[in-house]
Amino acid sequence: MCNNSSITEFLLLVLTDTRELQLLHFGLFLGIYLAALLGNGLILTAVACDHRLHTPMYFFLLNLALNDLGCISTTLPKAMTNLLWDTKAIP
Repeated sequence: MCNNSSITEFLLLVLTDTRELQLLHFGLFLGIYLAALLGNGLILTAVACDHRLHTPMYFFLLNLALNDLGCISTTLPKAMTNLLWDTKAIP
């Protein structure tokens, strides 16, 4: 018996059906996204520019900041576009 099913996208639950609340959620998510970009960007810049911060602890902090940038940059923009365009699918 062979399994031939394939899933190409996931469906998200709707936060709210009211358009005004969707725009409010979009604004909140945008603020969180920009704060995360700014904070992680400052960490990356500080560790890269200051040679006294080239120790193992700051190396791992740099990796954590890069990982956070990668994770938040893949999920949050898609969630924000789903709020604006009233879609529910994530490929």
